[in-house]
Amino acid sequence: MPATYRVLLANRIFRTLFRPLFRLLFHLLSRVKIEGLENVPASGAYVIAINHVSLFEPPFLLAFWPVAPEAVGAVDIWDRPGQGILAKLYGGIPVHRGQYDRQLLDTMLAALQSGRPLLIAPEGGRSHRPGMRRGLPGVAYVIEKANVPVIPVGICGATDDFLQRALRGHRPQIEMRIGKALWLPPVTGIGEARRESRQHNVDLIMMHIAELLPKEYRGVYARDA
Repeated sequence: MPATYRVLLANRIFRTLFRPLFRLLFHLLSRVKIEGLENVPASGAYVIAINHVSLFEPPFLLAFWPVAPEAVGAVDIWDRPGQGILAKLYGGIPVHRGQYDRQLLDTMLAALQSGRPLLIAPEGGRSHRPGMRRGLPGVAYVIEKANVPVIPVGICGATDDFLQRALRGHRPQIEMRIGKALWLPPVTGIGEARRESRQHNVDLIMMHIAELLPKEYRGVYARDA
């Protein structure tokens, strides 16, 4: 049974300050557009699943989401100047890509079982260009164990050159499109069949995200792919 999940006071204070400040920065630097806020549950636990082109999607979503979600990020972020400080202050959950980490899984489950929303990028890392890559089955395992819905979210405009264009005064548009809550079908089978069932579920999540995005962002989840 996962341990009780608690957000440290320092992290709660930072989130209270960070969210309005970053909302202001995004509005100053870009043209912000958000659709589908009515699809965000009023309370309770759920997974927020996003496409992930650059380092700008997570702070964009964390700043504008109606509540402050918990967030999963690659552990190497914690070693980067600037990004690492923000990740620690926010209270992000570090993940070692490509490695089985029981403590990480327990932490994510504890966050959800405590009634908190959890932000995950199923692709497992940035693509660095529009075009979704295939999602990894780990997110489906967490959702299966927590028995929570998924909110698919498509973000466009947050490319690697977003900040450069913004600082040149171009005020690029950055957009978040929030889909309706999705309940995944039960995972079935054992061994490889069970893994394939989880992969099917994460592909289902990714297809729902793709439907929220322009065609050039859909990558392997484009209908003609």
